[in-house]
Amino acid sequence: MADAEGLLEARDVSEMPAQKTGPTKKSIKGADNIAWGMKNRLSRLIRPDGHCQFLPIDHGYFQGPTRCLERPQDTVRDLLPYADGLFVTRGVLRASIDPDMETPVILRVSGATSVVGKDLANEVLTTSVEEMVRLNVAAVGLSIFVGSDYERETLQNLAMLVDDCEEYGIPVMAVTAVGKELEKRTARFLALSCRIAAELGARIVKTYYCEDFEKITNGCPVPVVIAGGPKCETELEVFEFVYDGLQKGAIGVNLGRNIWQNPHPEAMMMALNSVIHGGATPKQAFEIFETKKSGGDS
Repeated sequence: MADAEGLLEARDVSEMPAQKTGPTKKSIKGADNIAWGMKNRLSRLIRPDGHCQFLPIDHGYFQGPTRCLERPQDTVRDLLPYADGLFVTRGVLRASIDPDMETPVILRVSGATSVVGKDLANEVLTTSVEEMVRLNVAAVGLSIFVGSDYERETLQNLAMLVDDCEEYGIPVMAVTAVGKELEKRTARFLALSCRIAAELGARIVKTYYCEDFEKITNGCPVPVVIAGGPKCETELEVFEFVYDGLQKGAIGVNLGRNIWQNPHPEAMMMALNSVIHGGATPKQAFEIFETKKSGGDS
């Protein structure tokens, strides 16, 4: 215990600077009334500008050694400085990711199906909440398959996961998965899926970009991030859908293949950062990409 002798009395009010009204609060949709720990974790993932760029490398949980993810540690080494969150399974996190990294982790906690199995939608929860706490994650993510034969089971997975994670202040990100059924990637279907996810307690929803994207964000009371979906033909196409999605209410992206399967992944991350956090237009982002892939300066 400190010696009381020599301690100074508290300052008189007249000696102190004017009292500030409080810190400027980051705006996170649907997060005004949540507990401190939950808000803190969300704030680690979402930048002060209210936007985020997540980097998913969880594809191997059902695809195996995906092209350009054969060695995850090599894939992410130069990309992590630009990522606001890393979406990854516990196995790859332990085996391939440096625990000294500063990027927050979003842990993939659903699975148990594969591309050679009968139905990708038949997922279960694969990770305990104790494991999530041990790994010090900022959030967890799972897939829901609305409209599939396993709709009820995957929505129940979400509800059960929310129950467990709320007790520990861990946000849940729901992924509105549709597999190979491209015809389901419409605003009407995705708005339905996202709203159901939020109604069941998801704190963030990851979904696909589509026409009339504003119908999705307008009807979802929690933040929406854009999934990558199929690999795009050109870099400009990526910048265009990301820019449009942000204009229509998304807070950021969760893009994987369109980044690390690109011949210049670091340039893609930097260019996307300029759109998400710098307000760059698709054309400006493409110019940044062209400069960075050639080794040019900022």
